Amino acid sequence: MSARELRRVEVLSRVKAGTLSLGSAATLLAVSYRQVTRLARRYQAEGAKGLQHRSAGGASNHARPTAERERALALVRTKYSGPVEVRFGPTLAAEHLASEDGVTVHHDTLRRWMVTAGLWSRARKRAPHRQRRERKAHVGELVQLDGSFHLWYEARGPRGCLMNLVDDATGRTRARLGAEETIWAAAEVLRRWIEAYGVPLALYTDWKNVYVREPNAEEQVSGAVPLTQFGRMCALLGIQIIAASSPQAKGRVERNHGTHQDRLVKKLRRLGIADATAANAFLETTYLPEHNDRFAQPPASVEDFHRRTPSRAALDRALQLEETRVLSNDWVIRYDTRYFQVARQSHVAPARSTVLVREAVTGAIEIRYRGRLMRWTEIPAPAPKPKVAMPGVGTGGSPRRPSGDHPWRRGYVERQQQAAELARP
Repeated sequence: MSARELRRVEVLSRVKAGTLSLGSAATLLAVSYRQVTRLARRYQAEGAKGLQHRSAGGASNHARPTAERERALALVRTKYSGPVEVRFGPTLAAEHLASEDGVTVHHDTLRRWMVTAGLWSRARKRAPHRQRRERKAHVGELVQLDGSFHLWYEARGPRGCLMNLVDDATGRTRARLGAEETIWAAAEVLRRWIEAYGVPLALYTDWKNVYVREPNAEEQVSGAVPLTQFGRMCALLGIQIIAASSPQAKGRVERNHGTHQDRLVKKLRRLGIADATAANAFLETTYLPEHNDRFAQPPASVEDFHRRTPSRAALDRALQLEETRVLSNDWVIRYDTRYFQVARQSHVAPARSTVLVREAVTGAIEIRYRGRLMRWTEIPAPAPKPKVAMPGVGTGGSPRRPSGDHPWRRGYVERQQQAAELARP
């Protein structure tokens, strides 16, 4: 019974006992005299149960038909249920019931049905409470970047890494699936973000060597800022990299990982996708647009902090590897176990000059000497130098043992006596 009904039982019991008049009871219950008379008559005939609302315990007038409920639960039990790590949640199951099976039911209604049928549990293991950092106010003011290693294809393929970019102000997401969290993987997902929205103001990453590194001894002395290859790319684009000291600090992208590890894995399973090429096509055309439409929210400020997208040539120029190499006297450089013969500029040896080697994501190599673009040809690695046989060294490489009367075998005192005898006249 509700609190109001219990209050009526208390007041009408006093009326029945003769300690309270009907007029006073009407005042206490804030009803008319005619209404309290009807309530008193019902209480006299049926007791406290007679004061309960007549619709209590009955079916709602807005309840879905039983056959429709049973059909939805049968589909969930057949297609979207299973162990904890496999089953669909009520929200995702409601989406697929509508898109695949033509059954439209609100996810809260489906949740109640699933809980009653034992297909879902309300119990959740909650992590210790941490106060969430306030979102940035502007789009593009801060974008969180992280890689998530997971069995995205389950048993159908190897473990992969989802490179994930999440705008802090809106939760808008851009992602790419690959094998590892490498410089090229980070550069590729950043390129797609820039091409779609513009250049963000800052990136929030972790302390992996892909993004940031500690200064070496020379940088500590000179005060130079240590840069990784990806950090140099971002510096050319005017993007600041902020390194987080804990996963909780970049909780926006970490929670986004959890959403993808649930929803994306199940959607890939439904489509039978087992490779990165098909998965990325699905991400670009279907999954990410639906995800952003559902989960992205408007920013606190309408101003967009993204800078204008650079030209394709400028973006290609920025997203390249750059390293300096020493030019040998025969105009040859070594780069990543490969050897390049640079076209000679003169007959004078270069005196150990340095050249700048740039490598694009396609593997194209560009070499510049004193700012000028150089022609080059790749040459095979030099053959290893043959081992020269040394006197007293056997074929096995170990030195030959001296004979028993060799001076090395004699003691110090014996050698001194022999030297003294030789010195006598």
